[in-house]
Formats: sequence, C-alpha cells, structure tokens
Amino acid sequence: MLKSGGITRRTMLRGAGTAIALPFLEAMLPRTLLAAPAAKAPVRMAFFFIPNGVNMEAWRQPKTPGLPETLAPLKPVADRVLHITGLKQYGAEAQGDGAGDHARDSAAFLTGAHPKKTDGKDIKVGVSVDQFAAQQIGGETRLPSLELGTQEGAQSGNCDSGYSCAYSSNISWRTPSAPMAKEINPRELFVRLFGDPKARRSEAEIAREAAFLRSQLDLVLEDVKRLQGRISVGDREKLDEYLEGIRAIEKQIQSAEKAAKAVPPDLQLPQGIPGDHQQHLRIMMDLLVAAFQTDTTRIATFMLANSGSNRTFPNIGVGEGHHTLSHHAGDKNKLDRIKKIDLFYVEQLATMLQKMDAVKEEKGSLLDNSMILYGGAISDGNRHNHDDLPILLAGKGGGSIQTGRFAKFSGQSLCNLFVSMLDRMKVKAAQFGDSTKRLPI
Repeated sequence: MLKSGGITRRTMLRGAGTAIALPFLEAMLPRTLLAAPAAKAPVRMAFFFIPNGVNMEAWRQPKTPGLPETLAPLKPVADRVLHITGLKQYGAEAQGDGAGDHARDSAAFLTGAHPKKTDGKDIKVGVSVDQFAAQQIGGETRLPSLELGTQEGAQSGNCDSGYSCAYSSNISWRTPSAPMAKEINPRELFVRLFGDPKARRSEAEIAREAAFLRSQLDLVLEDVKRLQGRISVGDREKLDEYLEGIRAIEKQIQSAEKAAKAVPPDLQLPQGIPGDHQQHLRIMMDLLVAAFQTDTTRIATFMLANSGSNRTFPNIGVGEGHHTLSHHAGDKNKLDRIKKIDLFYVEQLATMLQKMDAVKEEKGSLLDNSMILYGGAISDGNRHNHDDLPILLAGKGGGSIQTGRFAKFSGQSLCNLFVSMLDRMKVKAAQFGDSTKRLPI
C-alpha cells in the first residue's frame, strides 16, 4: 500500500500479491530551496545481439545522403542514433583454435575475451560488460540487471565445432565460467517485473491457471487513486499512460497464450511464449522499456536469437534458415534474403526506440537517457570476420553522446566503446577486455 510521505523511485503500487513500480515522475525529484529539480533521470544501457552477421553492403553509409537501406526504419529516431563501423572484437578470432566462429561471436561480444575451446564443464571466457557494470551499480535498483532472449539455450554439449552450447546461448557472464541465464518467457518476465517478490511462488502457480487472466492492474486501483491525489496534472497523465501501457502488454501476453493453445500439442511452445517471432520480440521489448521506465533496472542484455541460429522467417517470405543463408558465397538471392532478415530485426528495434522516445523524462525522453547498443561480433556471415562490425548506438546517454551521424573507427576494439559507455554509467573502469583507450562518442 502507498504510505503517506514523499514519493521516491522505490515507491510501489501494491495490491493482493502484486507490486508495480512507478515510472519516473516529477514528484520524485528532490527540490532545492528555489523549488528547482536537484536530480536528473538515471542513464540506462542495453546490449542487443544479432546472430550470423549482416548484409554489409546494405548496412554501410550510403554514397548519397540518407540512411542505409537496412536502417531505413530508424528514420523517425535517426537523430538519436550513432552508426558505427570499423570496430573489431579480437576475442572472437580463432587464435589457433580453428572453426567455431559463431560460438566465439556471442561469447566474445560483450566480454572481449577469447573463449576456451571445450564442450565440457570447464568453460571459460570472461566477465561481460553488463555484469561488470552490475557489480558496481546494480545495487541501486531492484534488479541489478536483466538478461533476455527469445530462444532457449543449453548450458552444456557441443554446439559449434567443439565449443560448448553455453557460449552460443549466452552473452552475459557473471564470472568467466558462469553465464547469466536469459529469460525468454514473457509471462515469467511480467511476473518478475510486476509481481511482489514475497509472493512470487504463488504468483507462478496462479500464472499457470486461468485465474491469472484477471488484470494485475485491477489489484492496485485503490493505491492508484491515493497516489493521483498527491501528484501534479502532468504526473497524473504520465501515470495513466504508463498503466495503460502495462495493461496493453498483459493483453498481448494473454492473446499470445490463447493463440498458442490452438497450435497442435506437438508444436506448442512453453506457456507464455508466443509462436510468432515478431510478437515475441515486441512483448519482450515492451517489458524491457517498462523495466527502464520504472528504474527497476538500468542494465540489460537481449539476444534476438542464439548465435548461429537457423530460424526461418516465413512472415517476411524467407523460408530458408538464417545461418544457412549467411553462408551466401556472394549469391545475390541469398544476400537479398539476409537483407530482409536484417530489415525485420531493425524494424523491431525502431519500434522499441520510438516507444522509449515517447516516454518523457526530465530534460528529454527515456531514449535520451539511455544507451542501446545493437550489433554482434561477426560482420559478414560468409567470411566469419570479426572486424568492421555492424554496430548501432541509440540514445544520448543522458545528453553526452553526439548522435545522428556516421562514425568509422578503423581497427579499434569494440571494448573501447564499452569503456566510454561505462563512463556514462558512472562505472569505474580504467580498462575493459582488450580496450586501449576510450572511443570518442
């Protein structure tokens, strides 16, 4: 229940078995003697992983003004995106270990380290940049970090030329030998974000029953009424929009679960996981936006698919597997299909970024106060090269990043960019991975 007194970022709307965090409100800002805000919205960062490389010709800066073909969906937020080429991730190189570029792609992406080639229990790579940050500032939020994805992954076994499946299934590593398992189930993520931690077990049971279909928000309406009487008109509008957004997400999850029940039993996914890939991505992205909006966490990773994924995309007319197509050998038809897949993923990113930009905070939007890195440690899937990587950095990092431009940093480590991002998160890092300096962004 909402108590009398000040409203803070930790204030929760509570009902029976439910606790919903608040979005960033003006009422949460400390005031000086002149009644001016004495604090600002926090900076958040997320890392999105794309598998199998991209069609680089459709990704690079065009000769004429404008966006590359693949990045056209980003036009509404182009002034908030930094397009980076030329970076490398040396940890993903073979370094004498032979084949296994896809496992090394995901393992090295955020660690900057070269994974030990093994399919046994003796896995070893390095601490990832998200967990490096979480270890220093994760205690400032309810959840130190979020690890999201859309495909389950094994934590053992041989998934790529003698490399453990743990490397292909994870980009977030708490220690060199302990990956952070990702959440792929929207229902479970919803409960994790908006359920009372003390009641999580009972909520998980309820989630498996039809009774859970009653809206979570109905349980907190009395608390909402109490809060609305204590905040400004602007904050009330912001709160209403936020609550409607949460209700919309829950309806999406319910709709996806109903659709899944119509699928033959032998083809059904686990409860709460949509069979439609686009719907799955958008629900998970909406929940990530809500987690950032409520300051539930400031650090996240998202694997759009596991490394080497051979997912098909019938919804956009691509029936061949993604990994199969990535070995295009210069075939124009295959490259065109890869371009379609690249465009599909960028469309989902663009939708999320626009939603973040619509969330207004002090001195800008949620997008302005975030850093969303999108890319991978493979450039061209046919060459399996780990240089000239396709990297996007969306958001202004609290106003300190010069976006709306193309930047080429030939031969520099991706870890140089990570150190520059850590600076904006107020995380101390003299060096990370194989970084040699800070990237001027």
